[in-house]
Amino acid sequence: MSDLDILKQKLENAKRVAVLGVGSELRGDDIVGLLAAQQIKKAIEGKTALPEVRIFVGETAPENLTGEIKKFQPTHLIIIDAAELNKKPGHIEIMEPETIGGTSFCTHSLPLKIIIGYLLESFKFQAIIIGIQPKTLTFGAQATKEVVAAAKHLAETIIKLLK
Repeated sequence: MSDLDILKQKLENAKRVAVLGVGSELRGDDIVGLLAAQQIKKAIEGKTALPEVRIFVGETAPENLTGEIKKFQPTHLIIIDAAELNKKPGHIEIMEPETIGGTSFCTHSLPLKIIIGYLLESFKFQAIIIGIQPKTLTFGAQATKEVVAAAKHLAETIIKLLK
């Protein structure tokens, strides 16, 4: 089953979808989660969507948004972040929350697994974690074309699946 099929299956019966973009604007490709989230936000602004979608830009401290996410009570939470997947730059992979302990996510201080666990104590939702392989995480570097293209492709795919 392809990642697109997995994503489509995971988003079935979605009523409220929270998209959490994670990353740093200062470290090259680590911006990828923010880029994808911002592109989704721009595409859905002013449009009535089924399901209801809310974008959260978590930057390097996504844990600061857990209160807002809890208020929204999403049925589905999509987290997008740069992740060391040992693949080609721009590779997109959907990961199960219970398996991300071995995956290296980039710059945020609190592991995504802990954030998801904390939220699950308050309400039930489907967690979807999407990692994108960075090419460079050098401080001050620009995002690479491979990762920018991957963020755009992912955002377009998510928008298409949510319509």
